[in-house]
Amino acid sequence: MRIATFTSEGLRKVGLVSADGKTVTPLQLTPAQADSGVLTLIEILARGGSLPEASGPAVDLGEVVLDAPLPKPRRNLWCVGRNYHAHAKELSASVFKDNAAKTDEWPIVFTKVPECVVGPHDEVLVPAGVSAQIDYEAELAVVIGKGGKNIARDAAMSHVFGYTVVNDVTARDVQMRHGQWDLGKSFDTFCPMGPWIVTADEFDGTKTRVRCWVNGELRQDGPTENMIFDIPTLIETISRGITLYPGDVIATGTPAGVGMGMNPPRYLRAGDVVRVEIDGLGAIENKFV
Repeated sequence: MRIATFTSEGLRKVGLVSADGKTVTPLQLTPAQADSGVLTLIEILARGGSLPEASGPAVDLGEVVLDAPLPKPRRNLWCVGRNYHAHAKELSASVFKDNAAKTDEWPIVFTKVPECVVGPHDEVLVPAGVSAQIDYEAELAVVIGKGGKNIARDAAMSHVFGYTVVNDVTARDVQMRHGQWDLGKSFDTFCPMGPWIVTADEFDGTKTRVRCWVNGELRQDGPTENMIFDIPTLIETISRGITLYPGDVIATGTPAGVGMGMNPPRYLRAGDVVRVEIDGLGAIENKFV
């Protein structure tokens, strides 16, 4: 299934996207349930419930506004740094060389606040006067469907509900200034997400391709097989001593080609348009203003 959160006639709704990606069929949810987007469905199914019935006919996707599938994540998003071999190499010569973790032993994990999530076509705000080094990071995000703690690697994939696309927008100068990553990753609008969630029964996140264009120029292009730590390992690691809940999001890292890794670095400016596409999932495209 492809499940979307969208706004139609001034109301937020949740629905199933058709196989051809042209229409969406709204589901029977109360306004309060729909306000949490697909999270409501994930929690219903995690409790053993059934998918709600349709509340009306299919609507042309061109007539609705797609919201982030999880417009109000239940808590901070889990994020993984330097998880593609080529990306780790491109940053090894950057200002991060002195604080690099042993990425062949343990993944780097940080978080982004849930309030930074915006829709797949929403504008991203360049924080003038706060940062001059805004960067993009195209990423595959895993959405947890079944909670758990100390999840074994060989059982990890049974905890996955589905997948979505995110851009882990980053203020590099803020990231460096504070010696940790949460602040530079969590500015308002710094996590475009969408266009929907594709459930795990219809998508293999371990074998897909992540790409990113800036103003039409291809910057990133990497297969998820090139991850240093694969999805089961990430779930196992993050759940060690920490309970994961239905609806939790894990952004799995970005391929090589970020602006900071170029010589000289090429950061984003107001007016730039960034498109992130993952084969089999879809694409998000956001203008920076």
